[in-house]
Amino acid sequence: MLKVLVVDDDQALRLSVRSALESTKKFSVEEAFDGINALEKVKAAPANTRAFDIVILDVDMPRLNGIGALKAIKEHDPGIIVLMLTAHATVEVAVQSVREGAYNFLSKPISSEDLINLIDKAITAHTLISTLAASSPVFVDEGRKIIGNTSQMQKVFNVIHKLAKVDTPVLIRGASGTGKELVAKAIHFNSARKDEKFVAINCSAIPENLFESELFGHEKGSFTGASERKIGKFQFAEGGTLFLDEVGDMPPQMQVKILRVLQEKLFMPVGSNREISTNVRIIAATNRPLEEMMKDGRFREDLYYRLNVVPIYLPQLNDRKDDIEVLVHIFIRKFNTIHNKKVTGVSKEAAAVLKRYNWPGNIRELENVIEHAFVLETTNSVTLGSLPEAVLEAVGVNLVESMEQLQSQSVSLKKSAQSFSGDEIDVEGDLDIDSNLEDDDSSDSVDEDISIAIPNNGPLDFNAQKEEFEKQFIIKALKTFKGRINQTAIHANIPKKTLLRKIEKYGIVAKEYAEPKN
Repeated sequence: MLKVLVVDDDQALRLSVRSALESTKKFSVEEAFDGINALEKVKAAPANTRAFDIVILDVDMPRLNGIGALKAIKEHDPGIIVLMLTAHATVEVAVQSVREGAYNFLSKPISSEDLINLIDKAITAHTLISTLAASSPVFVDEGRKIIGNTSQMQKVFNVIHKLAKVDTPVLIRGASGTGKELVAKAIHFNSARKDEKFVAINCSAIPENLFESELFGHEKGSFTGASERKIGKFQFAEGGTLFLDEVGDMPPQMQVKILRVLQEKLFMPVGSNREISTNVRIIAATNRPLEEMMKDGRFREDLYYRLNVVPIYLPQLNDRKDDIEVLVHIFIRKFNTIHNKKVTGVSKEAAAVLKRYNWPGNIRELENVIEHAFVLETTNSVTLGSLPEAVLEAVGVNLVESMEQLQSQSVSLKKSAQSFSGDEIDVEGDLDIDSNLEDDDSSDSVDEDISIAIPNNGPLDFNAQKEEFEKQFIIKALKTFKGRINQTAIHANIPKKTLLRKIEKYGIVAKEYAEPKN
């Protein structure tokens, strides 16, 4: 539940706002009667904790007005979302509020629906910053690194707060999948342009002969195929942010035109003789070595310095594996909402695999892996069985490679222990079986004879013995669940694709274990 502080010298208005927020069951609300009282409550929180997630501030108050309180709150904790209320809304008040760090402002009298919608937007925008911080961005200001790791969340908010006050271009550097577009969105949706469009364009995906038309538009008949007038991305993004992804792949002749737009705020559509002014913020990103490209003339030096006002560097995930845990929990929260699940974490074995993997696709690949796990997972945590086979194979893990791995998989068969005796291989420890399994078909009974014997009359070869155990395990599981592939895959904790592949490998006929028809 989000903690909200409502600050206004009008008690009736405080009560009205409090009632509206508490009725949603999403907010815990406190009140303050002026700016000084608000600061006292905000600063009363213990160290490294936040007293309030959101502060709703009136502009006109005794002792300390809303603008003064806003400045003090943002100095104390820039991560607090602040919304301003005013009975006399003016452009000046709005501009000053946003420049001092307020997310937005509302005019009195306040509509409950408008207030809740604004809060929802503000929470979404700040969530982007939290996710951005997990990308470990390194912001550079006049040659100085001002933040460089995920633990310094407050500094990330500080940087975004600074970038929100200005319209200077930003250049984001990093390999594919490191989160460059996420950073661009976090900047846009926390800036004064947040209510306008965020338009992304991938420079590497546009044919060179269509580049100018795509960015600046064209007039009807300006070239073959131009059957009607087209609005370019600059006009479409007017007032908002244009994100030029992979700007290093921009053709040289277009680099000149982009430079002119940055300098003059003017452009000319293809086939037109009129110039159009533009009010668009440029955020660019690339994974290319621009410095080397400048040396051999593939990237203009003047454009580089025009874009490189506030450079941001995103490291590869393989270089900061300590951050994987933070990222995984961010994605778990995201996919719990999307897929309506209640996954609480990652098993120890699955976490070890995620740490060992090299992540060539960086954060994007990690996100895809976690979503893949959500689709397959039947428990409340991400396990080895729900990770993609390609990831497991890359780190040398097979789901049934050894008895120790089988013990970690919570095989869902109704049996409390598994023992080996006689001429069978002696394995230290028994299989841990989930005795709480409930099949969806209550008439099914689990075979009591589920011991899996591994003969020792062949060569002393681990791979051979492992495959024999694997084959017997699958046969016993199919027998237990009467040859039903889906039930076997779910309760034996084997991905269906893996189960089918193993069945084919060992020449097993699942139908042989089906329940006889009467």
